[in-house]
Amino acid sequence: YLKISKLALAFAIIHSKPPGRSCKEYTEHLAKTVSEQDFGWKSKVEALEAEVLRLRQELLLNKICPRFCLENNASAETLLDQECIDPVSYSSQLEDSGCDVSNDYAFDSLGIASDFHQSEHNVNTSKRWLERVPPLNLCCTGKEESLTAPVQFLQHLLEIRKLSERGILQADFTELENDSFTICNSVSQLLDGLTIFYNSPKFPVSNFLNEAVCVLISLITDSKLSNQVLKKCFKKLEEFKKNLIQIILRNSSVNRFQALHAVSQTLVLLARNNVLRNSLISLLLSEVRQFAEQLLQAHQYENTFLLCTILEQLLQNETEDGNVSSSDYDGEEKIKFLKNLDQIILHLSDEFPLFSLYLWRVSVLLNSSQIQ
Repeated sequence: YLKISKLALAFAIIHSKPPGRSCKEYTEHLAKTVSEQDFGWKSKVEALEAEVLRLRQELLLNKICPRFCLENNASAETLLDQECIDPVSYSSQLEDSGCDVSNDYAFDSLGIASDFHQSEHNVNTSKRWLERVPPLNLCCTGKEESLTAPVQFLQHLLEIRKLSERGILQADFTELENDSFTICNSVSQLLDGLTIFYNSPKFPVSNFLNEAVCVLISLITDSKLSNQVLKKCFKKLEEFKKNLIQIILRNSSVNRFQALHAVSQTLVLLARNNVLRNSLISLLLSEVRQFAEQLLQAHQYENTFLLCTILEQLLQNETEDGNVSSSDYDGEEKIKFLKNLDQIILHLSDEFPLFSLYLWRVSVLLNSSQIQ
């Protein structure tokens, strides 16, 4: 049936192709047209799904506290703390050379860690910061747009939580148990958006992303909301932590320190929830143990210097004897060795300076023989 269908399609394309066009060109044109239509439908579906989630979020908020939509603007401005995160000076970030700075707390890519360190002097200040609800009407651009709905929905939950605690509003948070889809999808979108940012961070960090992290930390440290969120989103939070750990381990860019600092601070803040803290410790112990075992298996590292010395001696002798053209190392292994060698040496030079030096000396001899 598939062969017959392909044959029929081929005949249809041949009979319908316009003059002046080959069958190949016309087929490629048709394929492009169909793929564009599929992409358009996919975009429409995603937009409709986002709208459905937004409506479900509004419905859930209305079930939890019907009066909230009418009173949140007036109540929030007068009752909630108006503390804001002090903007970080981003001049050092933009000119970062990969070196450490004298003031550890000032080196804060997300503008979050410094607030927590400063608040350690005052427990009440720390509690107020954790419980504060960020502004509701946030501006964002680009990829951040996908985070707008979940961030604002979770902000509203936190605001209702505070107002109900103060007796201003009556709220029924048991409704969260009846609608696991909305809370799960909202938290998942928030975590996915943060993961995308950490994979390819851009500095200076926008205020919106700062607020997204604030919402996440406030949510998991809230005494009433955190348990319900963990019930429904624990696997997603575990996946988020694993992704952040892998981002730290796999990042090999030269100026990676400010980005990795932001990731590490987010992990530390997640650990303010005891359940997440215990699982995070287990994940970190596992990664460190695996790396230690790999180092143990590579105990022959120091012995490799002898191989480098022998290789260097052989190459030196060949160069001095002028017998380069008859050597056997002009083939595939030489190409493999020299490929990306400068990049390898650059990344290894800090941790393994002597080994990097040996690699460089061998590469010099290989390149000099090639020139001769």
